Amino acid sequence: MENGNNVTEFVLLGLTQNPEMQKVLFIPFLLIYIVTIVGNLLIMVTAVASKSLGSPMYLFLASLSFIDPVYPTAIAPKMITDLLHEKKTISFQSCMTQVFIDHLFAGAEVILLVVMAYDRYVAICKPLHYLVIMNQRVCVLMLLVAWSGGFLHSLVQFLFIYQLPFCGLNVIDNFVCDLYLLLKLACINTNLTGLSMIGNGGAICTVVFFILLVSYGVILHSLKTHGLERNPKAFYTCASHMTVVTLFFVPCIFLYARPNSTLPIDKFMTVVLIFITPMLNPLIYTLRNAEMKNTMRKLWSKNVTLVGRGL
Repeated sequence: MENGNNVTEFVLLGLTQNPEMQKVLFIPFLLIYIVTIVGNLLIMVTAVASKSLGSPMYLFLASLSFIDPVYPTAIAPKMITDLLHEKKTISFQSCMTQVFIDHLFAGAEVILLVVMAYDRYVAICKPLHYLVIMNQRVCVLMLLVAWSGGFLHSLVQFLFIYQLPFCGLNVIDNFVCDLYLLLKLACINTNLTGLSMIGNGGAICTVVFFILLVSYGVILHSLKTHGLERNPKAFYTCASHMTVVTLFFVPCIFLYARPNSTLPIDKFMTVVLIFITPMLNPLIYTLRNAEMKNTMRKLWSKNVTLVGRGL
């Protein structure tokens, strides 16, 4: 191998080593993945195609709905098909690619959630200046920052892992290639590398999470000051955003903000981060957002009618 190791593939133990349980899990995880793809694509197409959803918030929501199906796609299809196979392997290069894509989209989502929180702060606390502050140029710049930040974060994590020598151990007790799991297999002391990864991953997640909690606290306080009953839409929007933030950051902090170690519950937290959160995000945003629900109903009923007439 180019990085000086003799490992060409890794063996994944998966969620469970019970063959019967693997077959039982196949259908639920396949359905979760399908719902994730369909739900997020529905929101993304609705936000882009509908002229009534011209607010910057829906531009960011469409971006999040693009990340949520692509992010698990780097992992979910292989994990689901592996449930039907006794031996589960992944090549070294595919494993490294999985690590890079995983952290690219996760890093972009971290920054995007910050951007969405700032958007809500301006909309609620400075409504008269909202369109001036959140103009098209600023929104595009924020999206570029999100993707650039995600790329830099992923590149650093990837370089940490790729340069490590792997001398023979290649069994990963999980269904995904990830940082700490690979650090355990390296044939050198990785304590310093592990601390560097905490600084580039877990520490950032922790700090950003508390900043977001404080920012939404300020927004809710502003709503209370001006009378919550007069602005229920803003409250429900913030509640939806806080739910998404919690679902994303709690597993992220648990997995990456601790010393180089693995725990049995890591598999469950990984499932939440890769499968459950991307699936629930479109449901959370649509169920709490009357404007989005009405727009989706009108847009898709119109399209169905046009298709029916064409037939």
